[in-house]
Amino acid sequence: MTEPEPVPGLFTLVLHTHLPWLAHHGRWPVGEEWLYQSWSASYLPLMRVLRTLAAEDRGHLLTLGVTPVVAAQLDDPYCLQGMQHWLANWQLRALEAAHLRTVADPSPASAPEALRQFGSREYAHAERELADYETLWRHGASPLLRELLDGEVIELLGGPLAHPFQPLLNPRLREFALREGLADAQQRFVHTPRGIWAPECAYAPGMEADYAAAGVGHFMVDGPSLHGDTALGRPVAGSDVVAFGRDLQVSYRVWSPKSGYPGHAAYRDFHTYDHTTGLKPARVTGRNVPSEAKAPYDPQRAEAAVDGHVADFVDTVRQRLRAESARIGRPAHVVAAFDTELFGHWWYEGPLWLERVLRALPAAGVRVGTLSDAIAAGFVGAPVELPPSSWGSGKDWQVWSGEKVADLVTLNGEVVDAALSTVDKALASDAAPTPRNFVADQILREALLTVSSDWPFMVSKDSAADYARYRAHLHAHATREIAGALASGRHEQAQRLADGWNRADGLFGALDARRLPGA
Repeated sequence: MTEPEPVPGLFTLVLHTHLPWLAHHGRWPVGEEWLYQSWSASYLPLMRVLRTLAAEDRGHLLTLGVTPVVAAQLDDPYCLQGMQHWLANWQLRALEAAHLRTVADPSPASAPEALRQFGSREYAHAERELADYETLWRHGASPLLRELLDGEVIELLGGPLAHPFQPLLNPRLREFALREGLADAQQRFVHTPRGIWAPECAYAPGMEADYAAAGVGHFMVDGPSLHGDTALGRPVAGSDVVAFGRDLQVSYRVWSPKSGYPGHAAYRDFHTYDHTTGLKPARVTGRNVPSEAKAPYDPQRAEAAVDGHVADFVDTVRQRLRAESARIGRPAHVVAAFDTELFGHWWYEGPLWLERVLRALPAAGVRVGTLSDAIAAGFVGAPVELPPSSWGSGKDWQVWSGEKVADLVTLNGEVVDAALSTVDKALASDAAPTPRNFVADQILREALLTVSSDWPFMVSKDSAADYARYRAHLHAHATREIAGALASGRHEQAQRLADGWNRADGLFGALDARRLPGA
C-alpha cells in the first residue's frame, strides 16, 4: 500500500468546552441536567478518545479550551456525586426500556420491540460510562487533563473566570477575571495556559495589550475578524500576541447554523424522546419527518455514515490546505473549531467521528498539531488590526449588547460598579498586609456570575430565556445584598449573607479580592 502524498501546512482542531455555573441552580429542564447530559455524552467520551489515542503514542492531537467555570464543576464534590447519581439513573431508564412490553408512545422508534433492542444497547453504553466514571473520575477532571497535558497529548486553552463578555466589562474586573482564570488553571493542572479561548471569541481593540500583560501569547477569533484570511496566525496590532481565526469553510463542513454532518438521516435524533423513559431511540430519518414518524436508531447505519463523513472531512482538509498554501505562496495553517458539546451531546456519533478523523488525517498525509505548534513552526503572518468582533450572529457584539438584552447590559454595569466600589472600601485598610476578606471575595464572585456571557446569549437566542434572566438577576441580587450590608457597616449580616450565597456559589475558592487591580 503506497503512502499518501503529504499535503503542505498544518491542521489544528480546537474544541471549546463551556457551560455556565449550573450547580445548585435548578435541575430540569435547565440547570444541573444540562451539566450531567454534557458530561456523560461529551466529556466522558472525549476523555476516552484522547486516552485511547495517547495509548497509541499519538500526541499533539488538538487544542482543548476548558473554561474555569467548567473545570470548577468537573472537580466539585457536589457535582461529582450528582454525576454518579445521574449515570446510575440513566442505566435504570435503559433497563426499563429493555423490559417494556407495552408502550404509550405510538411512534416507530418507541414500538415495544424497537425500544427493547435500543434499551439493551443503551444499558450497555450506560454501564461502560458508569464504570469509566467510577474508575477514572473519582477525583474530578483535573488529574485526567493534567495527564494529557504532561504527555503533550493536547494543548490547553484557558480563559477568564465565569466567562464574561470581555469587551463590555469594566477593565478592572476584566483584568482580574483573566488573571484569576489563568491562576485557576495553574492550580488545577499545574500548567498555565499560554493561549485562551476568549469568551464568545469577543475582541475589542486594545485587548491584546491586556493579554500580553497577563502572559497570554495567542487567542481565538472567528474567521470574519480576519476578513476570512485565516491561513496563518496574525500578531495583533503592535503586540506579539497572535490571533488565530476559525476557518469557516472547513468548520462549517461539520456544523454550521444551517447544515452539517449531525443532520444526516442515519444519526441519532437529538430532539426526539421516548416519553416513557426519557431516552432518544430515533434516528433523524429525514429533514421534514415529524418526531412521531421517525425510524428506530440503527447503530450500523450510523457507523457507516461516520466513515463517510470522516472521509469527506479528510478530503476537505487536504483540499483546503493545498488551496490556501497555493494562494499565500507558503504552507498554510487551517483551524477548525467547535464547541466540545457538539461531540456527543448534540451529535451522538461525534466522539466516534473524532477518534476516526484524528487517525485518518495523519494517514492521509495531513500534519496535525496544536496552536502552539503552529507558532513554533512559523505559521504566523504579518500583523493585523482586528475590528470589534465575536463569533455570534453578525460576527459583531449584537447578541450581547443589542436591544433584546439592553436591560442586562445596564444591570451588569450597575452591579459591577457597586461591587467594585464596595470592595475598594472594604479593603482600604491601614493594616499591612491587608487580611483576606471573605465577604469581598463573595461580592466579586457573585458579580462575575452576574456578567456571564451565557445569560444575554440565551435571551438573544430565545433559548431558556426566562432561566437566563432569572440567573442574571439572582446573582445581581446576591451582589447587591451582600454589598449593601457591608457598605452600611452591618458586618455580621454581610458575613452571614456571604456564607449563605457561598453554599450555592462557592466556585473558585482561591479567588482573592485583594488581587483586584487598583482604581
